[in-house]
Amino acid sequence: MGAWISVSSLDTSTGVLEGIRAPAEMRFALPLFTRTYLRYREPLNRDNLRGNGLTSHPAQQMQRSYSFGPFMLFPGRQLLVEGEEPIRIGGRALDLLTVLVERPGEVVGKRELLSRVWPGISVDEANLKVNMAVVRRALGENANPPNYIATVVGRGYRFIAPVSSNGFNPPPVAHEAPVARSHNLPIGTTRIVGRAESITSILRELETSRLISIVGMGGVGKTTVSLAVAERAIGRFEHGVWLVDLSTLTDPTLVPDAIAIAIGLTSHSANMIAALCTFLQDREMLLIMDNCEQLIDAVASCVQRILASARNVKILTTSREPLCIKGERVRRLSGLGVPPASPIITAEDALAFPSVQLFVERASDRNSSFTLRDADAPKIGEICRRLDGVALAIELAATRIDAFAIPELLDRLDDRFRLLQGHRAGPERHRTLAAALDWSYELLTDGERAIMARLSIFAGTFSLVAACMVAADDLIDEAQVVDDLGNLVAKSLVNVEALDVDVNYRMLDTTRAYAYAKLAASGEFERIRRRHADYALQLAELAKADGAVLSSNHWLERYRTRIDDIRRAQAFSFSGRGDPSLGVKLTVAAIAYWERLSLLEECRIAVERALANEFSDFRTERDNLILLLSQGATKLFTRGPMPEVKVIFTKALEIAEAMGDTGLQIECLRGLSQYDLWAGDSHASLVTAAKVRELASAKAEPRVSNSADGQTGSALHYLGDLASARRHLEGFLDATPVPIGRSDVSRFEFDQRLEARGSLAMVLWLQGFPDQALAMARRQLDEAEASNFAMPRCAAILLTSVCIEVYVGNFEETERQLDFVDDYAAEHGLVLWSAVAACMRVKLHIDMGRPVELAVYGRALADVRNGGLGLRYPPFLGNYGHVLSLRGDVDGALKCIDEAISLYANSGQDWGLPEMLTMKGNFIRAGGRDGWTEAAADCYIRSIDLARQHGSLTWELRSATQLVELARQTGGDWQAEEALSLAYERFEEGFWTADLKRARSLLDSAA
Repeated sequence: MGAWISVSSLDTSTGVLEGIRAPAEMRFALPLFTRTYLRYREPLNRDNLRGNGLTSHPAQQMQRSYSFGPFMLFPGRQLLVEGEEPIRIGGRALDLLTVLVERPGEVVGKRELLSRVWPGISVDEANLKVNMAVVRRALGENANPPNYIATVVGRGYRFIAPVSSNGFNPPPVAHEAPVARSHNLPIGTTRIVGRAESITSILRELETSRLISIVGMGGVGKTTVSLAVAERAIGRFEHGVWLVDLSTLTDPTLVPDAIAIAIGLTSHSANMIAALCTFLQDREMLLIMDNCEQLIDAVASCVQRILASARNVKILTTSREPLCIKGERVRRLSGLGVPPASPIITAEDALAFPSVQLFVERASDRNSSFTLRDADAPKIGEICRRLDGVALAIELAATRIDAFAIPELLDRLDDRFRLLQGHRAGPERHRTLAAALDWSYELLTDGERAIMARLSIFAGTFSLVAACMVAADDLIDEAQVVDDLGNLVAKSLVNVEALDVDVNYRMLDTTRAYAYAKLAASGEFERIRRRHADYALQLAELAKADGAVLSSNHWLERYRTRIDDIRRAQAFSFSGRGDPSLGVKLTVAAIAYWERLSLLEECRIAVERALANEFSDFRTERDNLILLLSQGATKLFTRGPMPEVKVIFTKALEIAEAMGDTGLQIECLRGLSQYDLWAGDSHASLVTAAKVRELASAKAEPRVSNSADGQTGSALHYLGDLASARRHLEGFLDATPVPIGRSDVSRFEFDQRLEARGSLAMVLWLQGFPDQALAMARRQLDEAEASNFAMPRCAAILLTSVCIEVYVGNFEETERQLDFVDDYAAEHGLVLWSAVAACMRVKLHIDMGRPVELAVYGRALADVRNGGLGLRYPPFLGNYGHVLSLRGDVDGALKCIDEAISLYANSGQDWGLPEMLTMKGNFIRAGGRDGWTEAAADCYIRSIDLARQHGSLTWELRSATQLVELARQTGGDWQAEEALSLAYERFEEGFWTADLKRARSLLDSAA
């Protein structure tokens, strides 16, 4: 490496820092990045420093504070204090509170709140609801009417408590801040030439048309025009403008996945298009579908489905042919205008034509001394005509202005066209573009040609390290790869994409296709494909390692777009021409990649392909084990605990036992234990957890052994042994958190600590500690939200949070959370969790006295049953009986409750039996038949006895309440009154809850 020399000057026309002797890898990357920065950076001003609008100066932000009631808010320190105690509250929630407190008494609209708290990000309104609920909980908002934040229906929120401000006053803020931009459009780096009319026309047509296709030959400028239209449309669509680049996609089934990734939708659905349509149906956005031609049928089908489902979504496509679907408005884009053939055209006349303007601008970019002279004008006009006004071809020609005089360029171009006149492999327009590319290719050195062809193997962006790994060999070393790549960048055959941390490279899709054809015709095609597959394997392994050290956003920025290289390498490895053993290794390594991108369904498909019998000779036993573990996990979390999942985990366990790998045996047992718990077989889950403890003890790993307490505690909770469950759960949660999974095994979003918190919350509620239960449930929910994974978030809400909220009578909070889950599960394609949410909503409606659509409930109940979620099916079945009872169908109600009781009894899941017995007593009372009093009383007494055995003070109180009400209908019973009094007196908290208020009312009326 040469010595560093001070900078003497910057040539802004070429982007070269003169006077620097830089390392080889920096001689082209740094100057281009520096030039881009110098040209496009915005000047610093007050608006730039203002950020999201919550403050105008750092000093003001740090010193400003607000007081209201017993609270003090310090926005600059991100701190909320009650008295002297800091309140635990998330950053987004604190920002919401700050916006409201800054403007007490004013209605702050939802749109303004979203734009200020989530600047530059398109988020669902459900996020606002959830975070507002967090704020209200932090402020202790249980009163109705509220003390601090009032909801203004249809408009937004108002802070209604008196506020005192200390320190600097906040700057004046407009009542309706503009909506934060939400898009993923690249920043344009050059002026668009000759397309103003097309851009304006298409933008105007978007006001009345929902589907516009820009159609034209490759390289004509379709993408340029579409991006210009999209940029002008920013701010016109509430939920953003999103570019979907299909140029790297070869699998037509992944078109919906590409759209989902572009708009930020994470889904685990096996039916991605259905999940996508559900997500989009209430959104207003513009989708730019770029490079559709290679997947035209799949894109047409997908676009048709989206337009039929989402009435506020508009789509702009670019393709070499129309989609040919109903409602499509086709706008053909021809080449740029070219001057007529004339030997006497002047420079001034020639510059009236966009093609010549483009050539001159690009030539000037290449050579700052270039000017269009009258003598050269006819020849440049001829070059533009020969290239049909195609922007890409013209730009390629202009890049060589520093190497050849204008007449020489024209002569070379003429030679290329004559060479291709007899070719009949494709349409004429393809041959014309191919001629321009072929001509450019011929101007390269042998080394540059080889590097260009080899780099075309990348599906999208690639790093300098990746380029060296694939393109370098015994004949071309890494230093030459670096130099030649720099030359290709300088000649506009490879683009540079400078990110916050990394520098990536990318070929234009047409250039890549041309270079790929050259590679395919060479004798090194299969060798380079194999090297690319080797690279993809290292990419997957590096991504897995970086997942442990990089932030989520940084990891996604670095790796999200490179999934196409893994897909391409896998397809080659299993194609019959590749190496299946490499394909197996790549699949195993990429499991963590799919998990991080939440592409669980794609992972399942890839894993099952690697597990196919035809590839059995290429798999080791360890490969079989890891693949089976992943197959079982993806099926469990996306489809539910169906019987086939247990078969898969059991097979994996047998392999681990045969290998003698204790660590992998523990992973298999954890999967089986989770399956059994969700399927409703807590006894089996206990047995499996004991095996984990036994294996861990044998390995002298007490921390791993302790992790089994979480699963044990959850199982004991469902078996009704509440005291033991609480002991195990608290012991597990009090222990120092340690990684409980193998680093080479993906856990697929499953977090034992999250589930343990949920189980402990339910145990605390059953034992008669509703305040502690709510606190634990809310902590679990906060941690699930922070995980950014869909499955644990839905599970935390549906299996814990809303259960407790509805039981204590917090109906508004229950409905708010269920609304969120409905949107979230639909967004992520979680069909099973949508069904669970529908069943929980029925429980809410029953308790609130609202009507229930029985047919809808029946379908949701069937989905829960078919998904194998035995953990929740019995109580949902009991609720179905409750609805029948309310409709006068007592026999149907009793049939349902008897089946639910039988399911509980057969599985040993005794925790819910007291409630089922109480419900049965209620149904018997509703029937009013002979002997009903004695039969109902028997149910209540059995429920009380069983609740006392479990230590479930809550079930005991609820059953005793029903028994007293029954006894008073028939003359009274002192033993029933004593049972209620005994239960009530043992409570220490939660006297505000619906159950305790009802019991207190009964006791007071007897006094």
